[in-house]
Amino acid sequence: MSGIRVVIVDDHDLIRAGLRLLVDSEPDLTVAGEAGDGREAVEVVARVRPDVVLMDIQMPGTDGVTATRLLSADPRTAAARVLVLTTYDTDEHVFGALAAGAGGFVLKTTPPPELLTAIRTVAAGEALLAPSVTRRLIAEYTAARPVRPDLAAAAARLLDGLTAREREVLELVARGLSNPEIAARLRVGPATVKTHMSRLLAKTNSRDRAQLVVVAYESGLIRAGFRE
Repeated sequence: MSGIRVVIVDDHDLIRAGLRLLVDSEPDLTVAGEAGDGREAVEVVARVRPDVVLMDIQMPGTDGVTATRLLSADPRTAAARVLVLTTYDTDEHVFGALAAGAGGFVLKTTPPPELLTAIRTVAAGEALLAPSVTRRLIAEYTAARPVRPDLAAAAARLLDGLTAREREVLELVARGLSNPEIAARLRVGPATVKTHMSRLLAKTNSRDRAQLVVVAYESGLIRAGFRE
């Protein structure tokens, strides 16, 4: 059977049931499995090999951040794209999930059509970072947590080969701007932004847009010089 196969991870039975009904209502989506916590999620994903994992972030026992890290580190499950579900748009755990390898996040209050679009977006290999949510998340997280020297040094080394314009694009990505917004801000064409994005991904060894946000934060790049 073709289509996008999804595993739903949430510790509330009612939420899982609702998500299952929503996902299975679409002809190109199907629920391949469910899990009630992070540890069970790792087992289910390893067994059914889905395309996307809808991952609740705060669960008793093994939480969503830990589960995401385990999935990303295991060759059997690394291909599955994790889409984090969170209740709060300023949840600091979301940043941990992105650092662990999640492809994006959505709020549990997201309208059903937008959630379905998010699943398809992540399944296609694109990162899903809602600009307004990303801005608030990064701003609050960086204000509350100092940059760790070890992580900063490692991330900074990834930036050594970037041009000034590539750093500028990375900074705007980290602030949650979309490609069209970046193009408008820099007064360049969409194709130019795509080229910069491809080079940034290659030079920083980042898998997707979400990982670029992590690099920008850990290096301290978005702490200085940003102009709204």
